[in-house]
Amino acid sequence: MIQMRTSLSPEASFDQAATLIRQARDSGAEYVQTPEMTNLMQKNREALFALLQDDDNDKSLAGYRELARELKIFVHVGSLAVKASAERAANRSFLIDPAGDIVARYDKIHMFDVDLGNGETYRESANYQPGEVAIISDLPWGRLGLTICYDLRFPALYRALAETGASFISIPSAFTQKTGEAHWHTLMRARAIETGCYIFAAAQSGKHENGRETYGHSLIVDPWGTVLADGGTEPGVALAQIDPAKVASVRKSVPSLQHGRRFSVADPHGGPNYLQLVRSKV
Repeated sequence: MIQMRTSLSPEASFDQAATLIRQARDSGAEYVQTPEMTNLMQKNREALFALLQDDDNDKSLAGYRELARELKIFVHVGSLAVKASAERAANRSFLIDPAGDIVARYDKIHMFDVDLGNGETYRESANYQPGEVAIISDLPWGRLGLTICYDLRFPALYRALAETGASFISIPSAFTQKTGEAHWHTLMRARAIETGCYIFAAAQSGKHENGRETYGHSLIVDPWGTVLADGGTEPGVALAQIDPAKVASVRKSVPSLQHGRRFSVADPHGGPNYLQLVRSKV
């Protein structure tokens, strides 16, 4: 997991990420993930759209594809801000294989629109269009489900990815300092435990040029909920060795994915039985 402090400049951000990706590869990494908003952290709409490019013309994306080819590794760009239309950007994740080919794209589904208090407000939907499709892709070691940051708070997405065969789930993020301190480790471990998946979460960290402060603590969590690596609070690399066989072992011990039941919620004024359970189809 590559932990970054992305700047206002895509060029400077790429140089930072490329140095850390090379460091990870030198340490033996075969899959490397960068955080959400790897290319720039920009609040100002006009300045943001002045720098955006579509997939075919984004120099950062081309650089990561070349880096994957050179290092012969999977480079998972947690997300880039890319142009989707004249009025909207996309918060898009790219999985790049060792040949430099893009094998999966995922647009963040859930938009972060919140008021945290003390003047800290985020309106992601003002600039970004949400994705509509969950994405899963094959790696040599198992299937990877792709998500981004705020998606973390919607567990139905993660169960759907696990039920579709994911052994690993990516959650590249740029969590705020406030919400990170309160919820980051708990939610990451919860998503691992409830799905029986490894969680890979590269994160932004520290005080950015645009004034935003992010939490850091890039995490690798195993299917039992054990934190295998924590990136702390400074840019760097969080590295762990993964045992894909542990996914099957944990799911055998706690087979909750097999025991799910569909239910409807009845009107509480309609009678004493508020929940009507229906056995789910296998």
